[in-house]
Amino acid sequence: MDCVFCKIMNGEIPSEKLYENDEMFIIRDIDPKAAKHYLMIPKRHYKYLSEMTIDDSAALARSLGKIPELSEKLGLQNGYRLVINQGDDAGQTVPHLHVHILAGQPLDFPDLRK
Repeated sequence: MDCVFCKIMNGEIPSEKLYENDEMFIIRDIDPKAAKHYLMIPKRHYKYLSEMTIDDSAALARSLGKIPELSEKLGLQNGYRLVINQGDDAGQTVPHLHVHILAGQPLDFPDLRK
């Protein structure tokens, strides 16, 4: 498989894993959009939420639940934003579902009512 996140997970591409368990790992984004920008990456490969099984959904829920526990280690105490891009129009550049964790500064919030 030619997936950059799978290669990082398997140690084929070096990257510092800030946290790892059996279901996911967290790394720094190499193109940060905030002062603190991390990626939470499920170890099971799927591109879209729509491809997830019930077990994948449960694993993703457990992974999301781990983020508050890592708040101090990752510097998220003043708040953070989670983003999942789905598809080209949303800006998904790696075809492996991942969650962006943005923090470390006040983040603009687009007016979604327009």
